[in-house]
Amino acid sequence: MQKKIMLLGSGELGKEFVIAAQRWGQTVIAVDSYANAPAMQVADAFEVINMLDGAELDRIVAKYQPDLIVPEIEAIRTERFYDYEKAGIQVVPSAKAANFTMNRKAIRDLAAKELGLKTANYRYAKTFEELNAAVAEVGIPCVVKPLMSSSGKGQSTIKVEADIEKAWKIAAEKGRGDAGEVIVEAFVPFLSEITLLTVTQKTGETLFCKPIGHRQERGDYQESWQPVALPEGFEEDAQQMAAKVTKALGGAGIWGVEFFITAEGVVFSELSPRPHDTGMVTLAGTQNLNEFELHCRAILGIPIPEIRLEKAGASAVVLSAIETVNPTYTGIQQVCENPRADFRIFGKEAARLHRRMGVVVLNAEPEADVLQLQAEARKLADLVEVKP
Repeated sequence: MQKKIMLLGSGELGKEFVIAAQRWGQTVIAVDSYANAPAMQVADAFEVINMLDGAELDRIVAKYQPDLIVPEIEAIRTERFYDYEKAGIQVVPSAKAANFTMNRKAIRDLAAKELGLKTANYRYAKTFEELNAAVAEVGIPCVVKPLMSSSGKGQSTIKVEADIEKAWKIAAEKGRGDAGEVIVEAFVPFLSEITLLTVTQKTGETLFCKPIGHRQERGDYQESWQPVALPEGFEEDAQQMAAKVTKALGGAGIWGVEFFITAEGVVFSELSPRPHDTGMVTLAGTQNLNEFELHCRAILGIPIPEIRLEKAGASAVVLSAIETVNPTYTGIQQVCENPRADFRIFGKEAARLHRRMGVVVLNAEPEADVLQLQAEARKLADLVEVKP
């Protein structure tokens, strides 16, 4: 069962995945565009390359000959994955899934046009002129996102016509990869947003974690909490949609499937074929297996008989308010005075304004008020300060 795993993208989610994989005797090569990325600090080996350079990807795959390739980010020359898969390498969840989900256009068209899932009204734009036309069609307010990005990077909301040019610049500057195109979505009047962590297995049935609520700011996750109480039938509807789209993409692993919860029902939003940042709440011990352990088990073909909710939990990110190198942290002792609290410092060498540097997690009994728990987690996270 010992496998050689190549992790493409080595951030904080990748770090937790490496820890889970190594506990089960796996060898992990962590890859990213900069040295000493969080997952590299715990991996067996590492490589620093531009993952949008297909020749460089080919070089390190030939060098290490991994059994599995596990993408953690979007900015990868994913079309190479089809060749790797044909050569006998397991791409997680699959070459098709990685290609489709690394590009919002492919996954949105699959969900809305092929599978008939309910989504926001949307258009695409490759130029500023096309953006103006797309905004006119979907209406204001609307949301603009680069086709290749993650964690809200390059995303902005157009509230008035004057915001259109600003949105185009933000998408161009902060989007990942070289897609050069944006998706324009009509604003959905949602009551809340959830992540439904969905696990597809090599031989077992598809499993679902209890829904995770989350709050975003600047397009990036700030807090998450689990479980979320939904109106009758909504959770089942979300599960059916998640099962349909993950089956169409194929492969084994964990998926972060995002939905808007509206007064009328559940609306599909996005899909990530890997552990999700909002799923860091599972590090609070909310489940019998956290999302990284679930991902590792699924891709290795280790049976997952059930996913069991054991506690209520909340997470809150630690953001930097300064720009510095080799930061230090204060306030951790105060966090740990709470017997139900825990934390992670990600080990990023450089801090910048609003960069996610750590997370505080908190748990309570399953019947606890999760919104109260979330507010408590936020207070604890705010005690942690990033210092030079």
